[in-house]
Amino acid sequence: MTDHVRVRFAPSPTGPLHIGGVRTALFNYLFAKKHNGTFVLRIEDTDQNRYVEGAEQYIVDALNWCQIPFDEGPGKNEKFGPYRQSERKHLYKDYAEQLIASGHAYYAFDTADSLEHHRKDHESKGKTFIYNWHNRRLLLNSISLSDEETQKKLDNGEDYVIRFKSPQDQTLQLTDIVRGNISIDTNILDDKVLFKSDGMPTYHLANIVDDHLMKITHVIRGEEWLPSLALHYQLYNAFGWDRPQFAHLPLLLKPTGKGKLSKRDGDKLGFPVFPLEWQDPKTVDVSRGYREDGYFNDALVNFLAFLGWNPGTEQELFSMEALIEAFELERVHKAGARFDPDKIKWFNHQYMQMQNDDDLAETFKKNTPQLAAIDVNYVALVVGMIKERATFISDFWELSSFFFEAPQSYDEKAFKKVMNDDTRDLMSELAQVINHSSDFTVDNIQADVKAWIGDKGVGFGKVMQPLRLALVGAMQGPDVFEIIFMIGKAETSQRITKLIQTA
Repeated sequence: MTDHVRVRFAPSPTGPLHIGGVRTALFNYLFAKKHNGTFVLRIEDTDQNRYVEGAEQYIVDALNWCQIPFDEGPGKNEKFGPYRQSERKHLYKDYAEQLIASGHAYYAFDTADSLEHHRKDHESKGKTFIYNWHNRRLLLNSISLSDEETQKKLDNGEDYVIRFKSPQDQTLQLTDIVRGNISIDTNILDDKVLFKSDGMPTYHLANIVDDHLMKITHVIRGEEWLPSLALHYQLYNAFGWDRPQFAHLPLLLKPTGKGKLSKRDGDKLGFPVFPLEWQDPKTVDVSRGYREDGYFNDALVNFLAFLGWNPGTEQELFSMEALIEAFELERVHKAGARFDPDKIKWFNHQYMQMQNDDDLAETFKKNTPQLAAIDVNYVALVVGMIKERATFISDFWELSSFFFEAPQSYDEKAFKKVMNDDTRDLMSELAQVINHSSDFTVDNIQADVKAWIGDKGVGFGKVMQPLRLALVGAMQGPDVFEIIFMIGKAETSQRITKLIQTA
């Protein structure tokens, strides 16, 4: 085992990368970078029946967008390649046969039908069928058969699998960085298949062999793999290899806190569960992605980091560099982490405030046809005034349309409230005050209007509310005097006149 930290993220290309997978990749990445280590991407595509076209590229694109680039992987810095298990299948048979030679594994010739018969027979008696030490000598395998009978079956090309020979009457002591010490009675373990009849390894054999050959020092993966830890420990022992350290991350739970988060939860409650939009190549169905829904990648990363981990302080906003500095596997929780769609919106709002106004303006202008002829510098000024009320760039038009075009209608309730008998005369006078404001700055406009209101002896709201309604069409928006300054005297006067004519 090398002293240099090496971790791997090993997804299967069976569809889009779930947000839980992104969280696993992120924790691997943070741990690697914290220790100046290497983050490896390995594509575990041994199950060719479930392979989905485009899924591998999606995984790479998603990791890159989430700022979790791999150091080694398919097509990149291939020191221990190839990094697709389908391209490594020539390796695994030899290792499986090593285990047979050392007495840790055996050939099993049982047909699917015979195994199903045994399962049903056990179920009828209220039992669970487990293929292991208590019945393996009664089944069709190289333990119950003689060497000659076994060899004859192999020579005849009969289908077989290779099973691990789980020991009897032993207690395994396992260690997990997150879970602590775990004791397992080997009598309850089944003899897992390591090598399938189609010539491909199972996940258990392939990932152990690959982790060893790729010098992986820490295996950081989801809680769903915790039941496999006993077998993986035994495989390392059987090969005589040093084990990596293991850390099993908590499940991502539904927003209710009950059960594992699924795509159905996102569809039902209206939030994505994938980082990028995904179109199924067979059904052509499109699944939403956080990128296309307008989330900032660093907001998503910050949100995901807190699903199962916390820094032990009150701080919530972390750059990637700060996350790397603060991250420790020892601070990862055992309990499942509830996925809160409102919390990620909160993060996105916070990151919105950190964005450069010019960059936001470019995106806003590009995505809004009404702004095609508007100077981007003006758009940036508007963005700076309204982004504190926005969660997404897609919110900008609703928050700022009145900076670019006059309101076409007025909030009915507000209109009835503020338009009294003397409102038209007040608004006419106000338009003149604004038109005659000499040095046209926000401060001067405000001073002139306030002085006029004082002279008139009317309530401030009696003027300012209909003025806001004239400018915005509703009782919302930023400071009225900033709006007047931005749209100019002529436009302000026209909007006041339009309100008067509507009254």
